[in-house]
Amino acid sequence: MPSPVTYIEPFRRRVRAVKDGETVIDSQQVLLIHRQGQPPTYALPAGQVSGLSSEPEVSAPGYVSVPWDSVDGWFEEDEEIFGHPRNPYHRVDCLRSQRHLVVEVAGTTLVDTNHTLVVYETALDPRLYVAPEEVRMDLLERSTTKTYCPYKGTCSYWSARIGDSLLKDVAWSYEDPLPESTPLARHLSFDDMRVTLRHDLPTED
Repeated sequence: MPSPVTYIEPFRRRVRAVKDGETVIDSQQVLLIHRQGQPPTYALPAGQVSGLSSEPEVSAPGYVSVPWDSVDGWFEEDEEIFGHPRNPYHRVDCLRSQRHLVVEVAGTTLVDTNHTLVVYETALDPRLYVAPEEVRMDLLERSTTKTYCPYKGTCSYWSARIGDSLLKDVAWSYEDPLPESTPLARHLSFDDMRVTLRHDLPTED
């Protein structure tokens, strides 16, 4: 969205919030608010929100916003939503590719392959993933770090042990991704801030 523009649309889904085991919000008159540089947010009819912290939605008179973490869980229909509402215009396209990827850590090559998967995700740079068969998995150890992507699912991390050194969270994978990202299952991608990474993806001028 351009910075001065706020886009508001009716959200044709039942939205519920649960706190302490009780449903505290249950609405089918929700608006979805889009602003530049932010994930979408719910705007809820003010009369349907009580007993919770809320702020008036300045772009939609009569509606309020509720802080995401003020409840224990949010649901669209009967599916729990994590992190923030999903943008219905966000895409994750996973395409098999022959793009070359080389990954090195502390002078040791972890990946050198043309068997890759390119992930094109809305508003993000393209990223290469590789199957574990293309990785020196004998040099990787599972990390305790976990994150969550509303579009891809739960993300697990991997650390590299090179000699006596352990380099934390150099790679990540989605072991059981959400249905729209199924091709990503068990594939790994690498953090170019923690490893030396070379590829032939196009870059911005």
